[in-house]
Amino acid sequence: MKSFSKLAYPYIAWIGVFIVVPMLLIFLYAFTKAGNGVLTLQFTFDNFFRFFSDNVFANVLWRSMKLAFVTTLICIALGYPAAYFMAQLGERSKGLMVLLITLPQWINMLVRTYAWRGILLNVPISAEMKVLIGMVYNFIPFMILQIYTSLSKMDKSLLQAASDLGADGIQSFLRVTLPLSIPGVVSGITLVFLPTVSSFFIPKLLGGGDYVLIGNLIENYFVSTGDWNFGSAISLIMAVIIMVSMYLTKKIDKDVEGQK
Repeated sequence: MKSFSKLAYPYIAWIGVFIVVPMLLIFLYAFTKAGNGVLTLQFTFDNFFRFFSDNVFANVLWRSMKLAFVTTLICIALGYPAAYFMAQLGERSKGLMVLLITLPQWINMLVRTYAWRGILLNVPISAEMKVLIGMVYNFIPFMILQIYTSLSKMDKSLLQAASDLGADGIQSFLRVTLPLSIPGVVSGITLVFLPTVSSFFIPKLLGGGDYVLIGNLIENYFVSTGDWNFGSAISLIMAVIIMVSMYLTKKIDKDVEGQK
């Protein structure tokens, strides 16, 4: 086994170069002032004070969280029935449905979002609604596949046992199917909420610049204004929010598993 552990070295090096080092740089920029040299670093909390003291930034953060929450709810409402329907099909039909769900994912997300930009260009709806449509379209497959996986792994004999004990279809669903599918729902929430809250090119393309989210702020301060220190502070705030969200969803998943 020790000989096989050496195969992980390239992966560890890749993580160090492309994940750990960039995160350390973001952390360093977030707590320093602009224009510092390597030997003249001046640490400060001004970047964070600037973010939380300006209502504009707080409103953008709230808008991003709200949009991610609404997108996740819609994906659950649409994705659960679709996943449930898929789980009831025969094996060949299941494979076909999974293929149809994943087929659009073979096309780059940017290309698919550009296509929706053309579709919604002359539709008389708000920029927020256009962004919401783009978010749901791009991320709902993750919700469907996670719930479908949980439903497919469910022991069908439990439904038969519930029926033998006098449960009707609704009772069997609420007391057997739904609780056993919760881990898939929680995983789907993680895969939808986290990328939605930090997305930047979907609101940029579909919102037409009229609907700014936190991801757009980060991109703007890194690319347009060149204020990497403030952009890093916003990125670090988002990283904390994402880690807290992951912790909460993991805790919910463990609680559900413990109740089985």
